[in-house]
Amino acid sequence: MHLLAAQPGGFIEEEGIVDLAQSPAPLVVFSAADSQLTALSAGFQQINERNGFVETRLVNWTNLLKPAAFDLYEDKVLEQAEVVVVSLLGGKSYWQYGVEGLVRWSKAKPNRTLILVPGDDNVDPELIELSTVSEQIQHQVWRYLRAGGLDNSAQLFTYLNQLYFEAEFEANDPQFLPVAQFYNQQSTSAKWRKEQSVVALIFYRSHLQSANCEMFDQFIELMSANGLNPLPIVISSLKDEQAMSVVNQLLSEHDCRLILNSTGFAANTVSSPGLSSQPNSFKRLFTVDIPILQLVLSSSTLEDWTDYKQGLRSRDIAMQVVLPEMDGKVLTRAISFKTEAFFDEKTQISLVQYQLHHERALFVIELAKKYIQLSITDNKNKRIALILANYPTKDGRIGNGVGLDTPNSTVNILNALKDAGYPIDVVPENGNQLIETLLESVTNNPNTLHYLACWQSLSLSDYKKAFADLPLVSQQAITKRWGKPEDDIKCRDGRLMISGIRLGETFVGIQPARGFNIDLLANYHDPDLVPPHNYLAFYFWLRFTYQVNAVIHVGKHGNLEWLPGKGLALSNECWPDAVLGPMPHFYPFIVNDPGEGAQAKRRTQAVIIDHLMPPMTRAETYGELAELEGLVDEYYQAQGLDVRREVWLRDQILEKVQDTHILDELNEAAREDDNQVLEELDTYLCDIKEAQIRHGLHILGQLPEPHKVANTLIALLRLPRGEGVINQGVLHALIRDFSLRVNDQPFDPLEATREQWCGEKPELLIKVSETLWRTHADTRERLELLALEWVEHFLLNDNDLIELSAYPATQALLTYAKSTIQAALNQSVKNELSAIIDGLDGKFIEAGPSGAPTRGRLDTLPTGRNFYSVDNRAIPSKAAWVLGQQSAEALIHRHLQEHGDYPKQLGLSVWGTATMRTGGDDIAQAFALMGVKPIWAQGSNRVVDFEIIPFQLLNRPRVDVTLRISGFFRDAFANVMALFDAAVVAISELNEPGNGNLIQQNIKQREAQLIADGMAIGDAKREASYRVFGSKPGAYGAGLQGLIDERCWEEKSDLAEAYLNWGGYAYGNSDKDGVQAKDAFLHQLSNIEVVVQNQDNREHDLLDSDDYYQFQGGMSNAAQVYSGKAPTIYHSDHSNPSKPVIRTLKEELNRVIRSRVLNPKWIEGMREHGYKGAFEMGATVDYLFAYDATTDLIADYQYEQVTDTLLFDQVNQQFLKDNNPQIMEEMAERLMEAAQRGLWQAPEEYKEKLQDLLLQCDEMQEAK
Repeated sequence: MHLLAAQPGGFIEEEGIVDLAQSPAPLVVFSAADSQLTALSAGFQQINERNGFVETRLVNWTNLLKPAAFDLYEDKVLEQAEVVVVSLLGGKSYWQYGVEGLVRWSKAKPNRTLILVPGDDNVDPELIELSTVSEQIQHQVWRYLRAGGLDNSAQLFTYLNQLYFEAEFEANDPQFLPVAQFYNQQSTSAKWRKEQSVVALIFYRSHLQSANCEMFDQFIELMSANGLNPLPIVISSLKDEQAMSVVNQLLSEHDCRLILNSTGFAANTVSSPGLSSQPNSFKRLFTVDIPILQLVLSSSTLEDWTDYKQGLRSRDIAMQVVLPEMDGKVLTRAISFKTEAFFDEKTQISLVQYQLHHERALFVIELAKKYIQLSITDNKNKRIALILANYPTKDGRIGNGVGLDTPNSTVNILNALKDAGYPIDVVPENGNQLIETLLESVTNNPNTLHYLACWQSLSLSDYKKAFADLPLVSQQAITKRWGKPEDDIKCRDGRLMISGIRLGETFVGIQPARGFNIDLLANYHDPDLVPPHNYLAFYFWLRFTYQVNAVIHVGKHGNLEWLPGKGLALSNECWPDAVLGPMPHFYPFIVNDPGEGAQAKRRTQAVIIDHLMPPMTRAETYGELAELEGLVDEYYQAQGLDVRREVWLRDQILEKVQDTHILDELNEAAREDDNQVLEELDTYLCDIKEAQIRHGLHILGQLPEPHKVANTLIALLRLPRGEGVINQGVLHALIRDFSLRVNDQPFDPLEATREQWCGEKPELLIKVSETLWRTHADTRERLELLALEWVEHFLLNDNDLIELSAYPATQALLTYAKSTIQAALNQSVKNELSAIIDGLDGKFIEAGPSGAPTRGRLDTLPTGRNFYSVDNRAIPSKAAWVLGQQSAEALIHRHLQEHGDYPKQLGLSVWGTATMRTGGDDIAQAFALMGVKPIWAQGSNRVVDFEIIPFQLLNRPRVDVTLRISGFFRDAFANVMALFDAAVVAISELNEPGNGNLIQQNIKQREAQLIADGMAIGDAKREASYRVFGSKPGAYGAGLQGLIDERCWEEKSDLAEAYLNWGGYAYGNSDKDGVQAKDAFLHQLSNIEVVVQNQDNREHDLLDSDDYYQFQGGMSNAAQVYSGKAPTIYHSDHSNPSKPVIRTLKEELNRVIRSRVLNPKWIEGMREHGYKGAFEMGATVDYLFAYDATTDLIADYQYEQVTDTLLFDQVNQQFLKDNNPQIMEEMAERLMEAAQRGLWQAPEEYKEKLQDLLLQCDEMQEAK
């Protein structure tokens, strides 16, 4: 039998092939810890001078991660070595190739000794097994290395030379330092001043052991010189209970106000992020309730950090950013970088030390001082700024906040502040009144800047003074781009106007526009546009003139965190840093968006206060859909009983299906046959009815009406979440209690179809609805209705669940739901406001997971916490890989059915936030399409490599996948980009029989073409294999939003040009990461046949966000413009992780329009939110228009339906006039634009009515 072997990838991220240029020696010691290597070098120098031990080499094994680098070192040095010691932090999996090579080395010749020890304090049986020595010897070597320091290192070499090289000296036992201690207590505390606050500085004991504390000494001096009393504490690990006991005692004894932490990793471990079905509790690190600011000690050099746009390399991101976030630490800046201290001739190693970055260290100290001010200043003396985002920069769109009623939430925050003693005189009654007050003065609307009142402004002299403190390069960039501040659009009478109002001493402001609305051409070619003068002036006024103590950006999301600059570890030349400075920053943010929240955390030192998603509900049927559903039920009742009525009903249905255009939305193949139309209609109506939609918006600090809470609880309980009674879905629990079976298997309600129901019909389910019970889908609906009835009765009305004793599965689930999930919802709304108050009091904000609660992520509850995301090294997760494979196969199957062939070249948008939310569904799907499988480290969730699935097992051609990544994905997942790129290159070099390796064929063909055009062979090979494209390093976005918002495009080619310009930078496993590669991107776009967008939850939809049309619509439009042929566009619904569903984009848009946009349930839910509800209606119209502009998929009748429902309906039109007349005008203008551009062949009567409405808007404006 011939066994098919997967092709290993041999992937190692970032590292090149390093030749350490060492000569052979009998003893070689490997470690990945620079501090340990420094101590070993000093120890060897000390002992060797006296005793003349054997020649020794010290090696940092991270330089040998590439297999070729290790092989080279083995040939040059290890072949003549006799004893090898390896300290492995993370175990074998972190250096698998090297460890396996060393094991082979140890067996290749007699008398070779291999000693493998853990790099931490945890026993590793695997390393004991792989070592060639006794467990006693292995343990003693481990103890010397863990004890560390100069003397213990010297004794280690004595011990090894005595054992293996016949040295005549006895080694002393290792001497351990305390697990934690006050560093330099006498000299440090002697400099304390009574009027200054104590701030702890925590760093690893290994720095003390290696005598490599110079950088910390300098930082301590800097703290003292800038008004702080430093409490430096060295510690073995934050996970060591004994050490933490000492630390907590020191913090308490000295009344510490804040902690500066420089240790990596997380003390709070998350065993299986993304898989928990339990509301989550948090274990605090410290007993004192004070903020923890995370310092970054970069493992890069200053030069590398300066040049590297992402800021930090992947290892630093994991250890010093992602994992510390799980403890609730607030990321600050990189305060030190590695530099070569000297070259040790004896051990032939370049030793490094940390070099303090004085300016970045001062930034952190200033941030610490501002946090301390929050804790020691009486609330009545604090000034707080609440900032509302505003894009597009229209007066109808103030207060962006996804899923959030931002104005009413702001009012709730103001009331909470007033109750806590903050200086607020009068709080607006509601969100509408707040917006009305804001609109009485200048906003971002350029048409009113010259005449509306302005309640605060910054003089040009004060502005220029603050401006002069910016780095010179930043000043020059602003001046070159925008000219003098006197010429700024918001400069009036020698002052720069600040949009907002003061309520007592508390400021509510409108975030300034980014600048794309001023320079319209920048939308085409300038993704890293610097902010204009008025943008800087807004934040300068807050910081230096009004001198606020903290800022709160309300709702996802503003534009500050997306300004150009490094992705992480920002410099003072990065615009978020230059604008906000060292300011405490709090950010209420929807819990299901970890990526964009992480962007704020990592680039603007934000403390996230996560909030609940909007209330969720079933769409159900309404209006014409409900009438059709009734006719269908009547038709099936009449079948075989009353032929004349059956025929009449059939005709009525077919006529109504045509009149309502539902026929256009059914499966194309079914439209030819009346019987199939009836069957497809049944499925269609069921799908619309069961669709999950938002039923309003969330308001910080309050739950919606009880019936909305009940529907939301059903949404949270609908999906099964794992094994056990409490993890079953609520419908599944009912099925279990009622013993509902199909073909002798338990009925799956989530697979419900139009198939006739032949199972049991329990009396309770019969009584719950008067409609016809005919199909599997009807059974699901009855289960939904009963579940809702019981949730309302037992959970909302607090009746005794003992009544459900006859239904044990449901009783157990609802008992759990009442005590945990419902309790977590109640706790959430308390936390959301109390956490803001606690943060402003300088207290610690607990951390919690992020994700979509309705996708089974109940661990995200309760909200009101500083959410964290996923370990970037664990992408894709094993669960994501399972889903990715299913989705890929479903996609291929659908394409094969529709086109009779496999997809060849496919474009996929990949976002950082979805990757964090799902564990990497999108990347897993892309790997599966290419025929590549991730490899996880043994016993770990960490992805370390990939393997190429043999074509015989794949049994289909490989799909050539091009990724358009988001800017945040680029910043957060450089390792994943590198892994994907390495897989593409490996496949391109893999010779396989047949014609199934389309990736290789396409790359070779392009390579030959480039060489023929005169490109060097190496460059051609690299460019031909680019498959990961994104924004320019330091920039963000897809380039279409500004064009659509400002209406500054003429042809579809304009949109394609912007998409190409903004996304034409290639990324991957290369030193040339982020290289401009517009030609390569153009080539890929010209050959894409299929465009795919995945959506992982139903807490939002395609017409809720500009991201979908920008990325999916942008790619589809560019592919059509540059190829001359419209691609097939698919939407992958991953909201149920166990069953991905593939639809065409047209099908999904139809579904969203019917289930939400035209649905009275959604519209009424939005009306309850006044101004912001109207805002949401206007945003939906914008996104619908934009999708049509990029894909031509919105039909004329859909424009008419949307216009009739949202604008011409008298009730809704009056609602818009009363609550947000500006958005009514914007909606009418947008629909007129659709007609003028020919996207909508609008009847004359529609154009006339829209024109009349616009005239009414003008009259209303003039009347003001």
